[in-house]
Amino acid sequence: MTTDTRHLVCPHCHKVNRLPADKLASGGNCGACKQPLWPDHVLELTDQNFAVHTGRSDVPVLVDFWASWCGPCKMMAPQFEQAAREWRGKVRFAKLNTEQAQATAGQFAIRSIPTLILFQNGRELARQSGAMNQSQISQWLQSQGIR
Repeated sequence: MTTDTRHLVCPHCHKVNRLPADKLASGGNCGACKQPLWPDHVLELTDQNFAVHTGRSDVPVLVDFWASWCGPCKMMAPQFEQAAREWRGKVRFAKLNTEQAQATAGQFAIRSIPTLILFQNGRELARQSGAMNQSQISQWLQSQGIR
C-alpha cells in the first residue's frame, strides 16, 4: 500500500519535508531542524528563500507583498495574522517586504501594495491588491477553491 505524500517547506531551515497527506494539517516537526512545520507566526520571505517556499510546497502559499512605510499594509497586518491562524494547516501565510526584496517584487510586477498573491507548486493562482480584513481574506481564499 502506498501512502499519498505531500511536500511542505520548513519555515525555519527551508528544507522540504515529505508528509503523509492526511498528516499535512497537523504538520509535526521538520525532519532536519526539528522545529514546528506550522509555526504560530506569518513566515517572512526574502529574495533568497522565496522560490523554495512558493515553488516546492504542495500547500498553497499566500504571500502579502508589503512595505514598512505603507499605511494600509500596517493596518492589514493584524488581520493577515488572524487569517493565518484560521487557515493554519491548509494555507501557508507569508510576507515579503518589497523594499528589502526588490528583485522578487519586480519579478511579480508589484505595482501597488498591499498585494496578495496565492501560489501553489510554483504557480501563481490568483492575486488581489488592496487591504483586506480577516473575513475578506478568508472569503477570497474560498473563492479561489481553497477549503
